[in-house]
Amino acid sequence: MRVVVALSGGVDSAVAALLLKERGFEVQGLFMSNWEEDDDAYCTAARDFQDARAVAAELGIPLHRVSFASEYRERVFAHFLAEHRAGRTPNPDVLCNREIKFGDCLRHARRLGAERLATGHYARLATVQDGIGLFTARDEDKDQTYFLHAVPRQQFTHALFPLGGLLKAEVREHARRAGLPVFDKPDSTGICFIGERPYREFLARYLAENPGPIETPDGVRLGTHRGLAFYTLGQRAGLEIGGQRGRAELPWYAAAKDAAHNTLVVVQGHDHPRLFTQTLCTGPVNWLAPPAGEGARVTVRCRHRQARQPARVAHLGPDLRVLFEQPQRAVTPGQYAVFYDGERCLGGAVIESLEPMRADIIQYSQEPAHSTAPSVEDA
Repeated sequence: MRVVVALSGGVDSAVAALLLKERGFEVQGLFMSNWEEDDDAYCTAARDFQDARAVAAELGIPLHRVSFASEYRERVFAHFLAEHRAGRTPNPDVLCNREIKFGDCLRHARRLGAERLATGHYARLATVQDGIGLFTARDEDKDQTYFLHAVPRQQFTHALFPLGGLLKAEVREHARRAGLPVFDKPDSTGICFIGERPYREFLARYLAENPGPIETPDGVRLGTHRGLAFYTLGQRAGLEIGGQRGRAELPWYAAAKDAAHNTLVVVQGHDHPRLFTQTLCTGPVNWLAPPAGEGARVTVRCRHRQARQPARVAHLGPDLRVLFEQPQRAVTPGQYAVFYDGERCLGGAVIESLEPMRADIIQYSQEPAHSTAPSVEDA
């Protein structure tokens, strides 16, 4: 079977290719260039391509190169900017997986004669009673199902995730023993395909500043913000309001965005009630496996690497209302709520709105939710 591996120039995709070759697949590499700015010091595409070439040469596999830069700007980056203009906080990596990696890239791999597209994602696929299922990785700290939840389920029948059953340390050891030149290359933590850079400076290249008041919940003005697009809920750094005479010496946090009045609402203290919610509403859900029904118990992530939080779901037509067992801090519209049943990822949706908490019922807990579902093997 021919498998095309999306070689990014990093250690994860390199080991994915190595493992598949060791398993007897006919492996070919595909390097995607999805962000093109020649004068951009933060874009590492040229260096990453050279690393991908070195990996392909070491493995003795052909390497193809393709650019989806126009598709990325049209279907991912334009949405990213529009969401910021609306005062929300998007996650472009989710759309990149749906539109580019398991959209354009998968179609290109099929044109190259491949039956499957493999990536270095930390996730697992398994054939279960109702079809293909997406499951969390063995390495919980590296699990990437949060970023994969929006991919149409049928696309996973053409995917392979060879790293799903490995710990990150084991991946690096595989690379070291095989002599892969990227075995100690640091992980990338920046925006998908755009690289690691000062986030606010990057946004300012595309979004105009729109200053407005920074206020307390009772309307006391404390300063001026640069534009609601440049802030996210729960943010502490960069508010630039400092100490305030007559107030406690506690840090300030962004608690809400009043778009109608272009006002950033801030509160003092990490555990201020205005930073919490116990109920959120989503947009339409991409179900990979729907829950049992109205009021079903699930666990939920509202951001990557968050411990899965126990909750119940209630249907509002195509949308959902999610009621958490414990109040959740800094839940952010524009991000995603992703649902799980044990280790199985059920799907997810954009967070549209929150219901504020009453100060007298907050009992915040940071205890992680524990998975009870059995383990699965890679598909």
